Amino acid sequence: MSAAPRVVVATANAHKLVEIRAILAAHGVEVELVSMIDLGVPSPLEDGDTFEANALIKAHACAAATGLVALADDSGLAVDILDGAPGVDSAYYAGPRADDDANNAKLLAALTDVPPDERTARFVCVAAAVVPDGSEVVVRGEMPGHVVDPPRGQHGFGYDPLFVADATGDGRTNGELTPAEKDAISHRGAAFRALADRLPALLAGATEQ
Repeated sequence: MSAAPRVVVATANAHKLVEIRAILAAHGVEVELVSMIDLGVPSPLEDGDTFEANALIKAHACAAATGLVALADDSGLAVDILDGAPGVDSAYYAGPRADDDANNAKLLAALTDVPPDERTARFVCVAAAVVPDGSEVVVRGEMPGHVVDPPRGQHGFGYDPLFVADATGDGRTNGELTPAEKDAISHRGAAFRALADRLPALLAGATEQ
């Protein structure tokens, strides 16, 4: 039996690597996932103004540095009444050294005077796969819902305790869902399931080069 192909994921976020590994495995894609940190690849400057641009910046950088097929995603929360903010700045909404608590606090402050029924939002994930020769695949997933206050739940990360997805139907935040429940409806789950459909052909092409 041949070894599963090694694929580098352009992330320093351990939570995200676990999610991606679980999603691909559940979809029947057998790969050895390693993070860019594991391989000593420095984080590239994400200066794109869209999720698509940032995902491709990261994937191309990792593919070029390692000679492996590289996966990357850029994701964030887009709040309708805030014109799509935090958007591509979701990870650093409260500043370059901000943690999840600071980002969540800034978001709730921005929504202080906004009625609950106007706090509609969506999580967006754009996932990209890049082969060292430059070939690329880009897909997009979204999870619509709304922002709630106060935060609830201990699962997930980022804005999960503030977000109720429409698909849950029971008012639980992402932070109250189990990892499996979240993967089934999440923006990242949708994007990486779509990517999983196309990844075997991309890996086969990379092997033949």
